[in-house]
Amino acid sequence: MRVGISLKLILAVAVVLVATVGAFSYFLTSSQHQALVSQVEHSAHQISETIKSATKHDMLLNRRERLHLTIDTLGQQDGIEQVRIFNKEGAIIYSSDRSAIGTMVDKRAEACYGCHAADRPLEKLSIPERTRIFKGQEEFRQLGIINPIYNSPDCWQASCHVHDPSQTVLGVLDVTESLAEVDNQLLAHWTQVFLLALTAVLASSFIIWLVFHRLVARPVGRLVQATRTVADGDLDCSVDVTSNDELGHLADCFNDMTQRIAAAQQQLYQSDKLASLGRLAAGVAHEINNPLTGVLTYSSFLLKRAKDAETRDDLETIVRETKRCRQIVRGLLDFSRQARPKKTRVEIADVIGKSLRIVHNRLSFDNISVATRIGAGLPPITADPNQMVQVFINLIVNAADAIGEKGGEISIWANRRDVDGEQVEIIVADTGCGIAKEDIGKVFEPFYTTKELEGTGLGLAVVWGIIDKHGGNIDIQSDPGNGTKVTIRMPAVDKAQLMEEKTA
Repeated sequence: MRVGISLKLILAVAVVLVATVGAFSYFLTSSQHQALVSQVEHSAHQISETIKSATKHDMLLNRRERLHLTIDTLGQQDGIEQVRIFNKEGAIIYSSDRSAIGTMVDKRAEACYGCHAADRPLEKLSIPERTRIFKGQEEFRQLGIINPIYNSPDCWQASCHVHDPSQTVLGVLDVTESLAEVDNQLLAHWTQVFLLALTAVLASSFIIWLVFHRLVARPVGRLVQATRTVADGDLDCSVDVTSNDELGHLADCFNDMTQRIAAAQQQLYQSDKLASLGRLAAGVAHEINNPLTGVLTYSSFLLKRAKDAETRDDLETIVRETKRCRQIVRGLLDFSRQARPKKTRVEIADVIGKSLRIVHNRLSFDNISVATRIGAGLPPITADPNQMVQVFINLIVNAADAIGEKGGEISIWANRRDVDGEQVEIIVADTGCGIAKEDIGKVFEPFYTTKELEGTGLGLAVVWGIIDKHGGNIDIQSDPGNGTKVTIRMPAVDKAQLMEEKTA
């Protein structure tokens, strides 16, 4: 079972959120609990002091009934569980629970151990040390606080019950309060915290899912669908770039990759087609070359002997068309005999200059000017110089044919380009008639020409084959009526290799 990224992200956020809210709630609840308990401690201490003050006069006069009545009345207040007074031996002498009078208390369980075990005066103990929290008979906790009854001069000088003046503590007042309200508040607080954490987790999960679905899931889904489409063979598929983040960059890279795959597939198809056609062309050229030579020889001989004007016209037509056929055959042979390049270090400026010198007369005759712009510091390429000259001659001649006798301009630019390694980019542009959009994809096919009877349709096919064997690529852009631009990109010589050769 596949677990989606959105579910993993939501679970991770939920765990972090629960841990954070839980830790915060724990410390907050602990602080609240301490504050509530401290508040109850002070309340119990104040009540204890009030009882001492209220019962002091009755104790001095030994009014036991009034003392019992006071303790019973105060013990019936809300929140007070019981009020007890026991002597220093631990015997309960007064209590709001009459059944407990006369019984002994456990000094270790009743917070007496702090004084009796350490043998120190009770008055030196702080309120928290005189306080105990224990489980009562009900489900709620209870808080008990002891308050010493000191031996004052009023006590040991009284005639009713004289105490030894050296005795510091006569007894202890013990007040027990219920912590039910505190426990209820803590329970309510924990319930609120749980509901808050649950609401926060659900709301955060929904928001994260919504944002993730919009910003991540949808773009990734489009990329997956496009990948499947490309896998099925449709290389015209592209993904819309809708954002400027990493996913947008990924979509842009996907589109670029698809275009490169399509170009590589086209190059592979073109290479296979040219290879097959080259083998066929070689065979056909060899078979018809000799008959054509014979036809041309005899027709030329008859043309020299013919005196009739009509016969001469017919023979001239035969000679002209035979020469044209021989030119086509020669082109086939050149196409089929494309030799393996003899690569050397080549400066592209030298190749362009040599090509222009060869076609200079043709360009001058047609009143065509040439503008060249060679970038400074242009790196060399590794190529066969003769084949590269052939490439530029074909391109310049094609540009001149597109311009025609009306005259125009051919522009040749060469610059350095750093994309996927350093490259040399050469652009040959003309101001000719241009190529129709529907013909752009066919110009590299052998025997396809827009020059009607004047062209063989092999020039650009030969150019494409040479550039492909040199590891470069060629692209044509044209606007009918406004000229054509041919772009060639060739890999430059590695800089490290150049440095090694210079230092060698």
